Amino acid sequence: MLSPETRMIIKSTAPVLEDHGVAITTRFYSRMFDEHPELLNIFNHANQAQGRQQTALAKTVYAAAVHIDNLEEIMPAVIQIAHKHVSLGVKPEHYPIVGAHLLIAMKEVLGDAATDEIIQAWSDAYGVIADAFISVERSMYQTTAEQENGWNYFKDFVVARKVKESDVITSFYLKPADGSNVPTYIPGQYISVRVSIPGEKYTMIRQYSLSQASKPDEFRISIKREADNDPNGIVSIYLHKQVDEGDRLEVSAPAGVFVLDASKSTPVAFISGGVGITPMMSMFETVATSTPERPTVFLHGARNRNQHAFDEDIKSFVNRMENASYSTVYSDEENGFITRAMLEEHVDPAGDAYVCGPVPFMVNMIRELRNIGMDDSRIHYEFFGPAMDLEELKSQ
Repeated sequence: MLSPETRMIIKSTAPVLEDHGVAITTRFYSRMFDEHPELLNIFNHANQAQGRQQTALAKTVYAAAVHIDNLEEIMPAVIQIAHKHVSLGVKPEHYPIVGAHLLIAMKEVLGDAATDEIIQAWSDAYGVIADAFISVERSMYQTTAEQENGWNYFKDFVVARKVKESDVITSFYLKPADGSNVPTYIPGQYISVRVSIPGEKYTMIRQYSLSQASKPDEFRISIKREADNDPNGIVSIYLHKQVDEGDRLEVSAPAGVFVLDASKSTPVAFISGGVGITPMMSMFETVATSTPERPTVFLHGARNRNQHAFDEDIKSFVNRMENASYSTVYSDEENGFITRAMLEEHVDPAGDAYVCGPVPFMVNMIRELRNIGMDDSRIHYEFFGPAMDLEELKSQ
């Protein structure tokens, strides 16, 4: 528990963190990686280079300051980040390292404004927040390891099949190298893939949504190949060009909170853009096979037909369902975007909507779903990249 005096100090520093948070987190990461370069085996280098991770951490620290009187308010964000940490293999011993360098960075950036009293208050607050993460993650690791066919950290898998789904998306079917089965997962979850790329000093980890309903013996991930000059594309290009059937990849157990509520029978809409279709496929297939009578809508936007993955698969599922519809739009064509009118025509605002795609797409879809009368509690979405302020995304 934090003392009233400590909480007061933390709240008083919130405006400063809002103004200087990114400068603090940028200095923090620089210091930490200088002294602990081994942590570069965990962190996404592209996100670091683009400043995305620094911004995400700054928002998290600021949110902690604002809600220090009631940290339960940020528990949904803690749980979401904890899932990402577990998929990356973050361990309890990493937290003291982070805390020490974060406090030093605060002092260096804020100078004399960061008094000993303020630094001590933040040290106490960080200890409470770190304990919350460690506790949540310990429980997740235990659950993951104890489930049937479960494991912690990374395990060797073999690429059993590699299937081209469109001009830019390829599916990788992964089976455990030891011949075992895989754990059951919730539709919408993801796995992490860790690779050692020739010429790169550190390993690289990326998260990929599981793109089919849970199967006993395999995972399927469907990966978009990014452009050669995209700093985010180094892993996807390597997987597309260098990894073949029979090769091995290190894989984490399934994680993630953007998941289908399969217990419901009320109307549901899946709304995706581009490679955001991947988590929708596991959700949609689950509905199609387990509750085919459920009123279901699938709306998808792609750049063009050649970049549209899973079209025939979705049509096949729709044909077996009792009350399902499927519509697509292509941005290269006239009027090729999902509009409010399209949502009004197809989506029941009394049901649930799952949204995934590029951030501008999600911002627009969330706004328009609200405009047609859907409550925020019924709008579920996934953001690709570092954790961000979900309330900020909602409000845009």
